[in-house]
Amino acid sequence: MPSFNIRLLESPEDMSLVEDLQRAVWPGSETDVVPAHMLITAVHNGGLVLGAFSEEKIIGFVFGFPGLESTPDGPRAKHCSHMMGIHPSHRDSGVGFALKRAQWQMVRHQGLDHVTWTYDPLLSRNAYLNIAKLGAVCTTYRRAEYGEMRDGLNAGLPSDRFQVDWWINTRRVERRLGKRSRPTLKLTHIARSGLHPLYSLQYRTDDLPRPPEHLPPLEDRLLVVEIPDDFLALKSIDFALARDWRFFTRELFEAAFAASYIVTDFVFDRAEGKPRSLYVLTHGESTLEQFE
Repeated sequence: MPSFNIRLLESPEDMSLVEDLQRAVWPGSETDVVPAHMLITAVHNGGLVLGAFSEEKIIGFVFGFPGLESTPDGPRAKHCSHMMGIHPSHRDSGVGFALKRAQWQMVRHQGLDHVTWTYDPLLSRNAYLNIAKLGAVCTTYRRAEYGEMRDGLNAGLPSDRFQVDWWINTRRVERRLGKRSRPTLKLTHIARSGLHPLYSLQYRTDDLPRPPEHLPPLEDRLLVVEIPDDFLALKSIDFALARDWRFFTRELFEAAFAASYIVTDFVFDRAEGKPRSLYVLTHGESTLEQFE
């Protein structure tokens, strides 16, 4: 059983806890903290703030609000999931998945079926949760989405982001969030399918991976694209190499999305000793049923 519980946050005191947790998750820039008065205003107008607590101490939160998106039939309501943070001492403990599952239940109760959010596509932990565990898909790459960021995790690099689509009433998502969830993909599944990564990572003498010098042709219906397994560690050792990866993956994903590929799955596997992180992209129209 999980050693934490999830609850809906609505009071000023709750929002002060969320403020403090943001400082622990994204240190170094007070201006990037969403203040309590904004959180209160959001929840009083259809927004949601959910908190995870262990022994009455907040260890995680997720915050979102209603938004509008353009469609051929006019504006359509959605839920914009703006921010999720997990205390560093509780990462990889299932807190993030539990928060998103609670959000899934609450947004469905509001009568909405579409949730969007952004994340850095080079962060394998986030990709594994968002794509593999939750069943979100992606066809949108946003360059420098937040401009120049100043917090300790993002400072110095262009704030490029995936904007993902979470169609919360689909079989795809229900298979991942239901009581009998679908197992995530492993390297053995990739090998049995006969697929090969679009390129092989080349490692320097210090064991850091270099991006390819040129983008390979995008020709197959299914693409397997590998990224560094720990981008933040790589960035802390060699900032210039991190920038190279940012610009290479920008070129890759923008080209793939322009050619109608869709990010549909993610593999994070330690089976071969060295951790590996790989995106799976499918070519075709944006019909979610074909991916199951």
